[in-house]
Amino acid sequence: MANKVLVVLEQRDGSLKKISFEAAKAGSDLASKLNCDAEAVVVGNEINNINKIGNYGISKVTHLKNPELANYSGSGYSQAVSDFAKEAGTDILIFGNTSLGKDSAPRVAAKLDSGIAMDCVSLEVVGDDIIAIRPVYAGKALVDVKINSGTKIFTIRPNVFNAGEPSSNEAEVIEKTIDSPNLSDKVTEVMKSEGKLDVAEASIIVSGGRGMKEADNFKMIEELADLLGAAVGASRAVVDAGWRPHSEQVGQTGKTVSPNLYIAVGISGAIQHLAGMRSSKYIVAINKDPDAPIFQVADYGITGDLFEVVPALIDELKK
Repeated sequence: MANKVLVVLEQRDGSLKKISFEAAKAGSDLASKLNCDAEAVVVGNEINNINKIGNYGISKVTHLKNPELANYSGSGYSQAVSDFAKEAGTDILIFGNTSLGKDSAPRVAAKLDSGIAMDCVSLEVVGDDIIAIRPVYAGKALVDVKINSGTKIFTIRPNVFNAGEPSSNEAEVIEKTIDSPNLSDKVTEVMKSEGKLDVAEASIIVSGGRGMKEADNFKMIEELADLLGAAVGASRAVVDAGWRPHSEQVGQTGKTVSPNLYIAVGISGAIQHLAGMRSSKYIVAINKDPDAPIFQVADYGITGDLFEVVPALIDELKK
Protein backbone atom coordinates (compact mmCIF):
# COMPACT_ATOMS: atom_id res chain seq x y z
CA MET A 1 0.00 0.00 0.00
CA ALA A 2 1.05 3.59 -0.56
CA ASN A 3 2.69 5.53 2.24
CA LYS A 4 2.02 9.09 1.10
CA VAL A 5 0.99 11.09 -1.96
CA LEU A 6 3.14 14.16 -2.64
CA VAL A 7 1.73 16.84 -4.96
CA VAL A 8 4.37 19.03 -6.59
CA LEU A 9 2.87 22.50 -6.99
CA GLU A 10 3.83 25.00 -9.67
CA GLN A 11 4.23 28.73 -9.22
CA ARG A 12 5.02 31.62 -11.48
CA ASP A 13 5.79 35.20 -10.45
CA GLY A 14 5.10 34.31 -6.83
CA SER A 15 1.61 32.82 -7.31
CA LEU A 16 0.42 29.23 -7.59
CA LYS A 17 -0.79 28.34 -11.08
CA LYS A 18 -4.19 26.83 -11.83
CA ILE A 19 -2.68 23.40 -12.47
CA SER A 20 -1.50 23.34 -8.85
CA PHE A 21 -5.09 23.34 -7.58
CA GLU A 22 -6.08 20.63 -10.07
CA ALA A 23 -3.11 18.51 -9.01
CA ALA A 24 -3.90 19.09 -5.33
CA LYS A 25 -7.46 17.83 -5.77
CA ALA A 26 -6.29 14.86 -7.85
CA GLY A 27 -3.67 13.99 -5.23
CA SER A 28 -6.12 14.36 -2.36
CA ASP A 29 -8.70 12.15 -4.10
CA LEU A 30 -6.06 9.52 -4.91
CA ALA A 31 -4.85 9.49 -1.28
CA SER A 32 -8.42 8.97 -0.07
CA LYS A 33 -8.82 5.95 -2.36
CA LEU A 34 -5.47 4.56 -1.17
CA ASN A 35 -6.24 5.35 2.49
CA CYS A 36 -3.01 7.29 2.93
CA ASP A 37 -1.92 10.87 3.57
CA ALA A 38 -1.44 13.62 0.98
CA GLU A 39 0.72 16.69 1.23
CA ALA A 40 2.26 19.18 -1.17
CA VAL A 41 5.59 20.83 -1.88
CA VAL A 42 6.45 23.96 -3.85
CA VAL A 43 9.84 25.38 -4.82
CA GLY A 44 10.41 29.11 -5.15
CA ASN A 45 11.11 32.28 -3.23
CA GLU A 46 8.22 34.54 -2.19
CA ILE A 47 4.84 32.88 -2.94
CA ASN A 48 1.70 34.71 -1.91
CA ASN A 49 -1.14 32.18 -2.02
CA ILE A 50 0.27 28.87 -0.79
CA ASN A 51 -2.26 28.39 2.02
CA LYS A 52 -5.11 28.37 -0.53
CA ILE A 53 -4.03 24.89 -1.56
CA GLY A 54 -5.87 23.75 1.58
CA ASN A 55 -9.12 24.62 -0.21
CA TYR A 56 -8.52 21.58 -2.43
CA GLY A 57 -7.88 18.82 0.10
CA ILE A 58 -4.24 19.35 1.06
CA SER A 59 -3.68 20.09 4.76
CA LYS A 60 0.10 20.51 4.72
CA VAL A 61 2.41 22.15 2.20
CA THR A 62 6.16 22.64 2.44
CA HIS A 63 7.71 25.68 0.77
CA LEU A 64 11.30 24.97 -0.29
CA LYS A 65 12.61 28.51 -0.36
CA ASN A 66 15.64 30.21 -1.86
CA PRO A 67 15.97 33.55 -3.71
CA GLU A 68 17.98 31.80 -6.42
CA LEU A 69 14.94 29.63 -7.19
CA ALA A 70 12.43 32.41 -7.80
CA ASN A 71 12.61 31.40 -11.48
CA TYR A 72 12.68 27.82 -12.68
CA SER A 73 15.87 25.77 -12.63
CA GLY A 74 15.59 22.21 -13.91
CA SER A 75 18.59 21.09 -11.86
CA GLY A 76 17.63 23.08 -8.77
CA TYR A 77 13.94 22.19 -8.70
CA SER A 78 14.45 18.48 -9.39
CA GLN A 79 17.14 18.17 -6.74
CA ALA A 80 15.02 20.01 -4.16
CA VAL A 81 11.90 17.91 -4.88
CA SER A 82 13.70 14.56 -4.98
CA ASP A 83 15.55 15.29 -1.72
CA PHE A 84 12.31 16.32 -0.05
CA ALA A 85 10.46 13.24 -1.37
CA LYS A 86 13.08 10.99 0.21
CA GLU A 87 12.92 12.91 3.48
CA ALA A 88 9.11 12.85 3.56
CA GLY A 89 8.97 9.13 2.80
CA THR A 90 6.55 9.51 -0.08
CA ASP A 91 6.18 6.86 -2.77
CA ILE A 92 3.72 8.63 -5.10
CA LEU A 93 4.36 12.02 -6.70
CA ILE A 94 1.99 14.03 -8.88
CA PHE A 95 3.07 16.83 -11.22
CA GLY A 96 1.13 18.88 -13.74
CA ASN A 97 1.90 17.95 -17.34
CA THR A 98 2.99 21.52 -18.09
CA SER A 99 6.26 22.71 -19.60
CA LEU A 100 7.73 22.73 -16.08
CA GLY A 101 6.30 19.33 -15.21
CA LYS A 102 7.44 17.71 -18.44
CA ASP A 103 10.98 18.92 -17.74
CA SER A 104 11.24 18.32 -14.00
CA ALA A 105 9.21 15.11 -13.47
CA PRO A 106 11.54 12.88 -15.56
CA ARG A 107 14.54 14.39 -13.75
CA VAL A 108 12.99 13.56 -10.38
CA ALA A 109 12.10 10.07 -11.63
CA ALA A 110 15.74 9.46 -12.53
CA LYS A 111 16.91 10.63 -9.11
CA LEU A 112 14.36 8.46 -7.29
CA ASP A 113 14.74 5.43 -9.60
CA SER A 114 11.02 5.73 -10.21
CA GLY A 115 8.66 4.69 -12.96
CA ILE A 116 6.71 7.52 -14.56
CA ALA A 117 3.45 7.90 -16.50
CA MET A 118 3.14 11.18 -18.40
CA ASP A 119 0.08 13.16 -19.51
CA CYS A 120 -2.48 11.16 -17.53
CA VAL A 121 -6.18 11.92 -17.98
CA SER A 122 -7.37 9.61 -15.19
CA LEU A 123 -5.95 7.93 -12.09
CA GLU A 124 -7.90 4.91 -10.83
CA VAL A 125 -7.28 2.54 -7.93
CA VAL A 126 -7.83 -1.17 -8.59
CA GLY A 127 -7.06 -3.24 -5.54
CA ASP A 128 -3.66 -2.05 -4.36
CA ASP A 129 -2.65 -0.81 -7.81
CA ILE A 130 -2.89 2.63 -9.40
CA ILE A 131 -4.00 2.47 -13.03
CA ALA A 132 -3.20 5.60 -15.00
CA ILE A 133 -5.00 6.28 -18.27
CA ARG A 134 -3.12 8.29 -20.87
CA PRO A 135 -3.51 9.07 -24.60
CA VAL A 136 -1.29 7.36 -27.18
CA TYR A 137 -0.90 7.54 -30.97
CA ALA A 138 -1.46 11.31 -31.04
CA GLY A 139 -4.62 10.98 -28.97
CA LYS A 140 -6.28 8.33 -31.15
CA ALA A 141 -6.38 5.78 -28.35
CA LEU A 142 -6.14 5.51 -24.56
CA VAL A 143 -3.92 3.05 -22.73
CA ASP A 144 -3.98 1.77 -19.14
CA VAL A 145 -0.59 2.09 -17.44
CA LYS A 146 0.56 0.34 -14.27
CA ILE A 147 3.89 1.32 -12.71
CA ASN A 148 5.69 -1.53 -10.94
CA SER A 149 8.49 0.45 -9.27
CA GLY A 150 8.39 1.22 -5.56
CA THR A 151 8.13 4.96 -6.19
CA LYS A 152 5.63 6.12 -8.80
CA ILE A 153 5.36 9.47 -10.59
CA PHE A 154 2.36 10.73 -12.57
CA THR A 155 1.92 13.94 -14.53
CA ILE A 156 -1.68 15.03 -15.12
CA ARG A 157 -3.04 16.83 -18.16
CA PRO A 158 -4.18 20.40 -17.39
CA ASN A 159 -7.92 21.15 -17.47
CA VAL A 160 -8.86 17.45 -17.24
CA PHE A 161 -8.88 16.91 -13.46
CA ASN A 162 -11.52 19.27 -12.09
CA ALA A 163 -10.39 21.13 -8.98
CA GLY A 164 -14.04 21.56 -8.00
CA GLU A 165 -15.44 24.18 -5.66
CA PRO A 166 -12.91 25.41 -3.07
CA SER A 167 -13.59 24.74 0.60
CA SER A 168 -12.82 27.16 3.43
CA ASN A 169 -9.90 25.08 4.71
CA GLU A 170 -6.39 26.48 4.78
CA ALA A 171 -3.21 24.44 4.61
CA GLU A 172 -0.44 24.47 7.17
CA VAL A 173 2.56 26.08 5.47
CA ILE A 174 6.06 25.03 6.50
CA GLU A 175 8.99 27.04 5.14
CA LYS A 176 12.29 25.29 4.64
CA THR A 177 15.30 27.18 3.35
CA ILE A 178 17.43 25.45 0.73
CA ASP A 179 21.13 26.20 1.04
CA SER A 180 23.34 26.29 -2.06
CA PRO A 181 20.86 24.91 -4.63
CA ASN A 182 22.16 23.16 -7.74
CA LEU A 183 21.93 25.81 -10.48
CA SER A 184 23.66 24.18 -13.43
CA ASP A 185 20.73 25.46 -15.50
CA LYS A 186 18.36 28.28 -14.69
CA VAL A 187 15.72 30.52 -16.25
CA THR A 188 17.19 34.00 -15.88
CA GLU A 189 14.30 36.03 -17.27
CA VAL A 190 10.60 35.34 -17.84
CA MET A 191 8.77 37.37 -20.47
CA LYS A 192 5.05 37.13 -21.14
CA SER A 193 2.51 39.10 -23.11
CA GLU A 194 0.65 41.43 -20.78
CA GLY A 195 -3.03 40.69 -20.39
CA LYS A 196 -2.96 37.53 -22.49
CA LEU A 197 -4.23 34.20 -21.22
CA ASP A 198 -2.01 31.12 -21.42
CA VAL A 199 -3.52 28.55 -23.80
CA ALA A 200 -2.42 25.77 -21.45
CA GLU A 201 -4.70 27.09 -18.70
CA ALA A 202 -7.56 28.78 -20.56
CA SER A 203 -11.09 27.33 -20.44
CA ILE A 204 -11.86 28.79 -23.90
CA ILE A 205 -9.41 28.96 -26.82
CA VAL A 206 -9.81 30.51 -30.27
CA SER A 207 -7.12 29.21 -32.62
CA GLY A 208 -6.24 30.31 -36.11
CA GLY A 209 -4.53 28.37 -38.87
CA ARG A 210 -3.06 28.85 -42.31
CA GLY A 211 -6.52 29.80 -43.58
CA MET A 212 -6.06 33.19 -41.90
CA LYS A 213 -3.80 33.98 -44.91
CA GLU A 214 -1.60 36.55 -43.14
CA ALA A 215 -0.54 37.67 -39.67
CA ASP A 216 -2.56 40.88 -39.76
CA ASN A 217 -5.81 38.91 -40.06
CA PHE A 218 -5.29 37.50 -36.57
CA LYS A 219 -6.80 40.75 -35.30
CA MET A 220 -10.14 39.03 -35.94
CA ILE A 221 -9.10 36.07 -33.80
CA GLU A 222 -7.92 38.40 -31.05
CA GLU A 223 -11.20 40.34 -31.10
CA LEU A 224 -13.29 37.17 -30.99
CA ALA A 225 -11.15 35.79 -28.17
CA ASP A 226 -11.45 39.04 -26.23
CA LEU A 227 -15.25 38.96 -26.47
CA LEU A 228 -15.32 35.35 -25.22
CA GLY A 229 -12.71 35.83 -22.49
CA ALA A 230 -10.59 33.31 -24.36
CA ALA A 231 -6.92 32.70 -25.10
CA VAL A 232 -5.54 32.93 -28.64
CA GLY A 233 -4.02 29.77 -30.09
CA ALA A 234 -2.32 28.93 -33.37
CA SER A 235 -1.39 25.97 -35.52
CA ARG A 236 2.20 24.98 -36.20
CA ALA A 237 2.08 26.33 -39.76
CA VAL A 238 1.16 29.76 -38.42
CA VAL A 239 3.95 29.74 -35.85
CA ASP A 240 6.50 28.48 -38.39
CA ALA A 241 5.48 31.33 -40.69
CA GLY A 242 6.25 33.80 -37.89
CA TRP A 243 2.67 35.06 -37.63
CA ARG A 244 2.25 34.11 -33.96
CA PRO A 245 4.63 33.29 -31.08
CA HIS A 246 5.47 29.70 -30.18
CA SER A 247 3.82 30.19 -26.77
CA GLU A 248 0.46 30.09 -28.57
CA GLN A 249 1.14 26.94 -30.58
CA VAL A 250 -1.28 24.09 -29.96
CA GLY A 251 -0.26 20.62 -31.06
CA GLN A 252 2.18 17.78 -30.61
CA THR A 253 5.20 20.10 -30.76
CA GLY A 254 3.40 22.92 -28.99
CA LYS A 255 1.03 22.81 -26.02
CA THR A 256 -1.54 20.15 -25.23
CA VAL A 257 -4.80 21.80 -24.19
CA SER A 258 -8.14 20.58 -22.82
CA PRO A 259 -10.42 23.63 -22.63
CA ASN A 260 -14.19 23.56 -22.24
CA LEU A 261 -14.48 25.16 -25.69
CA TYR A 262 -12.00 25.09 -28.58
CA ILE A 263 -12.78 27.12 -31.70
CA ALA A 264 -10.61 26.22 -34.69
CA VAL A 265 -10.65 28.89 -37.39
CA GLY A 266 -9.05 28.12 -40.75
CA ILE A 267 -7.33 25.02 -39.36
CA SER A 268 -7.45 21.94 -41.59
CA GLY A 269 -6.81 19.51 -38.75
CA ALA A 270 -3.43 17.87 -39.34
CA ILE A 271 -2.75 14.99 -36.95
CA GLN A 272 -0.04 17.06 -35.22
CA HIS A 273 -2.61 19.70 -34.30
CA LEU A 274 -5.35 17.25 -33.34
CA ALA A 275 -2.97 15.58 -30.89
CA GLY A 276 -2.86 18.79 -28.88
CA MET A 277 -6.57 19.66 -28.69
CA ARG A 278 -8.80 16.68 -29.42
CA SER A 279 -9.53 16.14 -25.70
CA SER A 280 -11.30 19.54 -25.54
CA LYS A 281 -14.83 19.24 -24.14
CA TYR A 282 -16.45 20.97 -27.13
CA ILE A 283 -14.79 21.67 -30.48
CA VAL A 284 -16.15 24.15 -33.02
CA ALA A 285 -14.56 24.17 -36.50
CA ILE A 286 -14.83 26.94 -39.09
CA ASN A 287 -13.41 25.97 -42.48
CA LYS A 288 -14.41 26.42 -46.10
CA ASP A 289 -13.30 22.87 -47.00
CA PRO A 290 -16.11 20.42 -46.05
CA ASP A 291 -13.62 17.54 -46.21
CA ALA A 292 -11.13 19.10 -43.77
CA PRO A 293 -10.04 16.52 -41.13
CA ILE A 294 -10.91 18.98 -38.34
CA PHE A 295 -14.61 18.23 -38.92
CA GLN A 296 -14.03 14.60 -37.93
CA VAL A 297 -13.36 15.63 -34.33
CA ALA A 298 -15.58 18.72 -34.17
CA ASP A 299 -18.80 18.75 -32.17
CA TYR A 300 -20.06 21.66 -34.28
CA GLY A 301 -18.85 22.63 -37.74
CA ILE A 302 -19.40 25.65 -39.95
CA THR A 303 -18.51 25.18 -43.61
CA GLY A 304 -17.90 28.65 -44.97
CA ASP A 305 -15.53 31.54 -45.55
CA LEU A 306 -14.00 32.44 -42.19
CA PHE A 307 -13.74 36.07 -43.33
CA GLU A 308 -17.54 36.12 -43.41
CA VAL A 309 -18.29 33.78 -40.50
CA VAL A 310 -15.96 35.27 -37.86
CA PRO A 311 -17.08 38.92 -38.37
CA ALA A 312 -20.69 37.72 -38.12
CA LEU A 313 -19.90 35.97 -34.83
CA ILE A 314 -18.19 39.10 -33.53
CA ASP A 315 -21.19 41.25 -34.44
CA GLU A 316 -23.59 38.87 -32.67
CA LEU A 317 -21.45 38.74 -29.55
CA LYS A 318 -21.28 42.54 -29.44
CA LYS A 319 -25.06 42.66 -29.49
